[in-house]
Amino acid sequence: MAILVIAEHDGKNLKPGTTNTITAAGKLGGDVTVLVAGHNCAEAGAAAAKVKGVAKVLVSDAPQFEGALAENITALVLSVAKSYTHIVAPATGMGKNFMPRVAALLDVQQISDISSVVSADTFVRPTYAGNVMATVQSSDAIKVITVRATAFDPAGDGGSAPVEALAATPAAGLSKFNGQELTKSARPELTAARIIVSGGRGMGSAENFKILEPLADKLGAAVGASRAAVDSGFVPNDYQVGQTGKIVAPEMYVAVGISGAIQHLAGMKDSKVIVAINKDAEAPLFSIASYWIVDDLFKVVPELVTELG
Repeated sequence: MAILVIAEHDGKNLKPGTTNTITAAGKLGGDVTVLVAGHNCAEAGAAAAKVKGVAKVLVSDAPQFEGALAENITALVLSVAKSYTHIVAPATGMGKNFMPRVAALLDVQQISDISSVVSADTFVRPTYAGNVMATVQSSDAIKVITVRATAFDPAGDGGSAPVEALAATPAAGLSKFNGQELTKSARPELTAARIIVSGGRGMGSAENFKILEPLADKLGAAVGASRAAVDSGFVPNDYQVGQTGKIVAPEMYVAVGISGAIQHLAGMKDSKVIVAINKDAEAPLFSIASYWIVDDLFKVVPELVTELG
């Protein structure tokens, strides 16, 4: 068996989720090759070579791969796909963008968002917002798989894989990368944070949402939000945690003013410790919380900040 992992990166470093995906790929039982595609991405290729469990790194460096456009990345993956039994990527925005295209053009069924590897052809994946775990088996010659990164530990350093250049495929000409605006923050990235402080509709307004920032700063935490808070315009979309947002599993998740709709629980219920603050004693989130406070969040949050010094 031969496994190809498509790396997500910023040109210099691997993004959170890629090393978790390498761990998942290692459980399949074959040699793991990592494909790094991008523009000016040699440093990311070198970073991939240092990950434990990686047998080889392929680097394809060309302008058409900037921005990871689905059409161009798909063409590159298809150029080498027949050499692999498994093609694997993180179930992030990038993976969800191009992997269905890869599966369709290979005429195979994608296996999405796996949380466990049973064997080389059998996997466990959540469905119904994580309330049911489905065990699925594939007879396809090439398995196209996306991985729920929070279900696997990240692979550590210690590797020394050879790095080889892979010839770039031509630009598809179907889309163009014009640029991107990235949210800049001194706080940890949401999907990689050890601690997350999230706010919900109970915050009331974008101005009120700012009271979570001192608490996040004291804890060294990232700031997240429920879909209700995002839809209400309190914070940008990239703060969203949940089934249609980011899937997280930090060491501690502090939910403030979040009732706990099933879609939100699907994105954070694997957190090791869950702290809930809500004045509604019947909030569904309390059923899975490790610790909870039934009180007015506008009173409790400042008190917590004071206690944390």
